Amino acid sequence: METKTDRFMQSIPEIIRTIPLTHYILLSSALFAIGVLGVLTRRNALIVFMAIELMLNAVNLLLAAFSSYFSDPAGQIFVFFIMAVAAAEVAVGLAIIVMIYRNIQTIDIGLLNKLRN
Repeated sequence: METKTDRFMQSIPEIIRTIPLTHYILLSSALFAIGVLGVLTRRNALIVFMAIELMLNAVNLLLAAFSSYFSDPAGQIFVFFIMAVAAAEVAVGLAIIVMIYRNIQTIDIGLLNKLRN
């Protein structure tokens, strides 16, 4: 007798079933954790922006994996919008970093308290 899980697994294309969903979850969790550690421990603004991008890409990977696994295109559309927002964030963030470097000759985020005056 065929169970609900068997019918669900049969609906997933074979190419997607080759890598289990748990592997995507573990990889995405590891990438997100590395990004969080980068944001919390680094003092260089460029490294912090790269860590934020790593976290966004970890979320994108998980959304795309779930979208493919459940045959729902909504996750992939959401990934597209996240990538567009991330590109805008990088453009604005790098412009801010350039202006900070021009003013205080460093991009160490620990020294940004000088901008209060």
